[in-house]
Amino acid sequence: MSGALNPSTAVKSQLSVDVEGMTCASCVARVEKALKRVEGIDEASVNLATEKAIVSSVLPIDTQLIIQAIEKSGYDVAQKNIELPIEGMTCASCVARVEKALNKVAGVVQVSVNLATEKATVRVLSTVEPAQLRAAVEKAGYAVTAPKIELNIEGMTCASCVARVEKALNKVDGVQSASVNLATEKAFIQGGKAADLVAAVKKAGFDATLVQADQQSSYADKKQKEQEILKRDLIIALVLAIPVFVLEMGSHMIPAFHHFIHSAIGMQNSWYIQFALTTLILLLPGRRFYQHGVPALLRAAPDMNSLVAVGTFSAYVFSCVATFMPQVLPSNTVHVYFEAAAVIIALILLGRYLEARAKGRTSQAIQYLVRMQPKTARIEQNGQYVELGIDQVQSGMMLEIRPGERVPVDGEVISGSSYIDESMISGEPIPVEKNAGQTVVGGTVNQNGSLTVRATAVGQDSVLSQIIQLVEQAQGAKLPIQTLVDKVTLWFVPVVMLLALIIFILWYFFGPEPSLTYALVNAVAVLIIACPCAMGLATPTSIMVGTGRGAELGVLFRKGEALQLLKETQVVAVDKTGTLTEGKPKLTDFQVTEQFDEHEVLRLVASVEAKSEHPIAHAIVQAAQDLQLEFLEVTAFDSITGAGIQAQVNGYQLHIGADRLMQDLGLDTSAFADTAAALGEQCKTPLYVSIDQQLAAIIAVADPIKDTTFSAIQALHDQGLKVAMITGDNRHTAQAIAKQLHIDEVIAEVLPDEKVQHVKKLQQQYGHTAFVGDGINDAPALAQADVGLAIGTGTDVAIEAADVVLMSGNLQAVPTAIGLSTATINNIRQNLFWAFVYNAALIPVAAGVLYPFFGILLSPIFAAAAMALSSVFVISNALRLKRWQPIIFKLEV
Repeated sequence: MSGALNPSTAVKSQLSVDVEGMTCASCVARVEKALKRVEGIDEASVNLATEKAIVSSVLPIDTQLIIQAIEKSGYDVAQKNIELPIEGMTCASCVARVEKALNKVAGVVQVSVNLATEKATVRVLSTVEPAQLRAAVEKAGYAVTAPKIELNIEGMTCASCVARVEKALNKVDGVQSASVNLATEKAFIQGGKAADLVAAVKKAGFDATLVQADQQSSYADKKQKEQEILKRDLIIALVLAIPVFVLEMGSHMIPAFHHFIHSAIGMQNSWYIQFALTTLILLLPGRRFYQHGVPALLRAAPDMNSLVAVGTFSAYVFSCVATFMPQVLPSNTVHVYFEAAAVIIALILLGRYLEARAKGRTSQAIQYLVRMQPKTARIEQNGQYVELGIDQVQSGMMLEIRPGERVPVDGEVISGSSYIDESMISGEPIPVEKNAGQTVVGGTVNQNGSLTVRATAVGQDSVLSQIIQLVEQAQGAKLPIQTLVDKVTLWFVPVVMLLALIIFILWYFFGPEPSLTYALVNAVAVLIIACPCAMGLATPTSIMVGTGRGAELGVLFRKGEALQLLKETQVVAVDKTGTLTEGKPKLTDFQVTEQFDEHEVLRLVASVEAKSEHPIAHAIVQAAQDLQLEFLEVTAFDSITGAGIQAQVNGYQLHIGADRLMQDLGLDTSAFADTAAALGEQCKTPLYVSIDQQLAAIIAVADPIKDTTFSAIQALHDQGLKVAMITGDNRHTAQAIAKQLHIDEVIAEVLPDEKVQHVKKLQQQYGHTAFVGDGINDAPALAQADVGLAIGTGTDVAIEAADVVLMSGNLQAVPTAIGLSTATINNIRQNLFWAFVYNAALIPVAAGVLYPFFGILLSPIFAAAAMALSSVFVISNALRLKRWQPIIFKLEV
């Protein structure tokens, strides 16, 4: 049989995979064996030297099955993320089509396309090249925006130099266009690699350096330019469409106006005028719909531009025939619909303009963060401070920060004292005191003092840059809730076009006279009203605004999926040390007997404890230093095994230790019986102090609970969540803290590597579990939880382990994050409900289902207005999240 597939002659597809962790021949054999078990794989070979596996198949290769097979055999598969800026997407069906095209590329693991940011984020095997993805996107009918590179060119003197540089740049692989300006001595290139471009210019005899452009600013400028073009086209469309509308609809609505037109210029001349004005609209502002819509239609992949193009062109062509060749139409169908084509273009442009303005507001959070970065900094050079551009600041440089100025870069305070407003990174409104040795973050505001700071992180390494990157990543994410939308919208536009054709046929053959007119009007109304713009914008706009609002509140969603998963959380597990508590032992209780002075006793005790390295000693010393007490000389310092310490200080004999030591000294501790009992209930171990054989004081050191923890736990309970504490501390201390905070479940005496098992148990017992930790020691538990929240100061938090980063050390950020998640998901559901219900309800109306009962038909003009308003409604609803405020819970005193 000639038509049968012969495996020996069929063209095989190959996939190369980088395998990590192989060390010997047995590893190779194990991976090969695992791969050959994968269904559809004909051949598999593994090379230990190159650490690559090559698989072959006559069938499409399932990348996920390959990864699972290798990981199941105990090895890792090298992967990477590739981000593609995509042009030409206008609706949700475009998004679905691009995702489908990318998923067909061998080696693609996961695809997320975001309509609002116009970007595709693709998780691929490390062996996949961006060119493969670009080819797939372009084959689907969309353009992958080539990177824009700007070069400074030195050595040009005339126009021939310009021509030579342009010629050299245009020869570089991947360059789409190159333009060189002699006056500014700059080259603007679309596409190519910066290193190749610089090399090409140098080969042509000139010097070139890369201009480090502000990506966010250029993006904002691009969007601003697009908005200005839309505004211009809208004005042109309105100026031309209003006379068309008045001439045609005025005659229908006002009999006197009809007679005036008939007698003044004649109906035929009126049609000629409408034809001329409508033709200009379609050729000028309406051209965009045909430029994108017709090619998409020819590729059998129609989008919303195709709907508008087919609808308006149908009305236009029918009107042209009625105007210039009326004899070919039935006598009772000779009508013009120029006003429908003209006004539809104008209304859709109005919707796009309003949409563009609203979209600009969705990314204001990032633009705000970008503006936080000062453009200049005062740098010390040769003993003097000079002002330099921020791009010239390097790590190690000394900077002066004056009152009222923004901190230019991340750094360490060398001298000076001031208060810094860190609300932009932590969401906390209260300024933080900064002294020598403490860190400052670029973009924060110096309040009242002068500081000398040594730069520690600049450019992309700074906290501000990492925040911006996190927000961008989250804004480009796709939530699980979007999956249904993608499945629907992939086939939505083709189905609508088929439906419009069916509507046309039904009205033409079964409708009242003039049936052709009714058929055209209803088919065009269906095409126009069914544009799925609102569906495509429903999820990404809410994500953009929600994550942006989170950044303003000090809540950074490192993964957009956490937005949805947080709302589904049933239990919040928290680490104790550094999360519920301060993380540093402090002197919490200090009480003296009547015959002693409190400060003097603390001074004596701290002088002795300064000789010890114990954490309790450090806490006592710190308390004395905070009161600016001067330490005294200590002699005869001695440790009493298992009991405490003794020493001579300023002529006094001091003993510091547990109650057993006091008993050995023959001292009665009953004076502190009530205090000791209270400390015991709080699981604090009291220490006693005797001076010259007299009981002097009782001391307790503990890791105190943060002031904000109480209200944060109450807030979580008010949100209907269970709260569990996982700690390595002893069970008695953990139970005491849990009792104070009303924590539901206590898991104590847990080693760091055991936390993962306990998180799994909570997931089995309660369901979706969020884990809150410091992001460093708790990395495994953060990764195991459905949502990991890293809580810290923002400068030392390990963001890689968490899904959400809480920039402040305030646990109240946890209920804030959960509340924002709930608000965002509810907003998305509102948008999706509106988008789906809108189409489900109005498509039948546009098809004329109400006509037999009520005589109601939906004009294509009103269909266009409704379609435009649906997108504006969705974006406006998403923008409400900008005003979302967390509920501040306060415990009643």
